[in-house]
Amino acid sequence: MVTVLVVDDQVLIRAGLAALIRAAPGLEVVGEAATGEEAVDLAAELRPDVVLMDIRLPGISGITATERILAAGGSPVPKVLILTTFDVDEYVYNALRLGASGFLLKDTPPERLISAVHTVAGGDVLLAPNAVRRLVEAFGAPAARPRTEPGTRPEPLAPLTGREVEVLHLVGQAMSNRQIAEVLSLSEATVKTHLNRLMSKLHLTSRAQAVVLAYDCGLIEPAGRGTPQPRKN
Repeated sequence: MVTVLVVDDQVLIRAGLAALIRAAPGLEVVGEAATGEEAVDLAAELRPDVVLMDIRLPGISGITATERILAAGGSPVPKVLILTTFDVDEYVYNALRLGASGFLLKDTPPERLISAVHTVAGGDVLLAPNAVRRLVEAFGAPAARPRTEPGTRPEPLAPLTGREVEVLHLVGQAMSNRQIAEVLSLSEATVKTHLNRLMSKLHLTSRAQAVVLAYDCGLIEPAGRGTPQPRKN
């Protein structure tokens, strides 16, 4: 059973989401929150598998609440699924950078929402990396994305092996594990192992966060700055 904490300041929307989730097989609503502070407290108390988080809340924002929930640690760490009105939004970008597992538009069909909750609960990223790339290109600070020259490695990537850097680079290009396996002539299981290890070393909590980091470290260049090229290590 996947447990869910529903967070939204509008009572009708919150009640509707909770009712929808309660009616779905394999899902259980363990709590509801109307503010970011309540979300943080209930997440710590209830340890839900998934937090369905409205991004704009009274008091502390959904972004701050997400950061506090993910930073609190514990086992397992809840997966945060952002609810938003606009898919290209600086708030969404910041939430993904902090480790949210994905986002949904508020007009998402009910069946898609249920599927999304199961997806992030299973540890997968909800959104296509291309969506993350659009967000990075729109809102990432250019100064934070120095170009990485061949033969060099940004300091944040120092703990990684050469193969792990290659995997991160390809994740940043919106490739699936299967596509990465084909490019590197590896099995999907081996790719998944490399991905899990690099995320552990870099303290990342989601694949979307890995895509953002690939941009920030200069492994990938935003559109208009040239075609991304593999970096030699």
